[in-house]
Amino acid sequence: MNLQVVWFKRDLRTIDNQALAAASKAGPVLCVYVLESEYWQLPDTSNRQWQFVRESLVDLQEQLHKLGGALWITQGDVVETLTRLKHRFGAFTLHSHEEQGNAWTFARDRAVKRWCVANQVRWHEYAQFGVVRPVKQREGQFHEHWFTYMSEPQAELPREINFVTFEVPSIYLPFDVTQDEYPCLKRQSGGRTQALATLTSFLTRRSERYRGSISSPLTAPAACSRLSPYLAYGCISLKELVQQTNAAQERTVNSYWRRSLNDFAKRLWWHCYFMQRFESHCYMENRPLVPQMAQLEPEFDAIKFDAWKHGRTGWPMVDACMRYLHHHGWINFRMRAMLVSAATYSLGLPWQPVAQWLAKLFVDYEPGIHYPQVQMQSGQASNSILRIYNPVHQAQRLDPDGLFVKRWIPELQHIEGAWLFEPWQMPNNLRRQAGWNEQYFYPTPLVDFEQSHRQIKAAIAELRQRYNLHPADRNKERRRLPASRKKHRTKSQLADNQLSLF
Repeated sequence: MNLQVVWFKRDLRTIDNQALAAASKAGPVLCVYVLESEYWQLPDTSNRQWQFVRESLVDLQEQLHKLGGALWITQGDVVETLTRLKHRFGAFTLHSHEEQGNAWTFARDRAVKRWCVANQVRWHEYAQFGVVRPVKQREGQFHEHWFTYMSEPQAELPREINFVTFEVPSIYLPFDVTQDEYPCLKRQSGGRTQALATLTSFLTRRSERYRGSISSPLTAPAACSRLSPYLAYGCISLKELVQQTNAAQERTVNSYWRRSLNDFAKRLWWHCYFMQRFESHCYMENRPLVPQMAQLEPEFDAIKFDAWKHGRTGWPMVDACMRYLHHHGWINFRMRAMLVSAATYSLGLPWQPVAQWLAKLFVDYEPGIHYPQVQMQSGQASNSILRIYNPVHQAQRLDPDGLFVKRWIPELQHIEGAWLFEPWQMPNNLRRQAGWNEQYFYPTPLVDFEQSHRQIKAAIAELRQRYNLHPADRNKERRRLPASRKKHRTKSQLADNQLSLF
């Protein structure tokens, strides 16, 4: 029987791993991971992400060791690695999961496909999420496919697996593959062991307050699932998560808690919806979903961009969120949306560098979710409503006592009352009392919030009228849902495209 090579990518687990299960039943198995140095030098990748992956690889090695196998890790180019394997083992069959990645990984996968065709190597790809591929008939297939896929049994491994080892030793996993501007001191740890612990704590305790607690940066770290990085790198499968969430709903008696779990379950559906959208329109990584929006793209302003990326815009809630993100590699979805809004609408920055900077900071960076969301929150998609966040109102509503802002902006620790929301309005005597001087102070906003928003709203309205652009039909998704599922989703729930697993 031919060798079965399992190429691990963003599926760093053995449980419900269809590629590993299929290979194990077909013949002797060699498990491979390629550390692709070029990938980790891209503008949307970072060392904080790699360190999460590194921990996940160590955990995966332990999982395979318990099964009697090992993970061969090499560094370099995937095609060159496959060529080495063919020279050593001769013919083999390649197994991997589909990847809804960025343009670089898509180009790499096309190169692997060409190599497989040229070398008569069969390559079996398996769905990682509830995404339809190919996408020619996505509109009519996605919804039914998602529910069918999530209800199917999880992939099971045979009792005994014939693992093959490669005499070339694995490389030593480096701690650093690139250099980040900010160390991520409080990021989540990688690996399936951590994923399961996080899942258990969420389903048994934390999810009770999920409903109504995921918007504020004060309550979101505990109330949100915190499973997004483990899904992004496949430490846990989405099917596994959906099925466990459904089981938790069935055994939960508390009605409020059940509604919280139901809200979370809906976000798992939206998770794949946005990835499906990216699969169909992968160009949105670099171009607006609505092409005419490119006419409004502003020039890059380095001063404004640096103020935003370093948490020095002068808007306390925006800066506190950015600094929190530097430190944790995660922040809740509403605050992510506010960061995009502040950069693109308020400061008038192009959306592409904004997307790349945030992608580097997010340990849970998932291209299929990230780019559709950035385009939505920056007005590049056909939104019926421009999602412009007022950072003053967000602070007043979500951090009324200033606890979050004061924790992350020490320059404002001694500011009280309404001044904390608009410190630029403070008189000089209060500035002196706060200890501010020429070297130590909190900056004034670079633009007038209200004026900049009036200008961008007018520009977008004029563009839409000029080209007769109609915003997306907010009821379209409801019409596409299977009849059996419509009753579970109200019009307002389907219209809220801000739903996110984050």
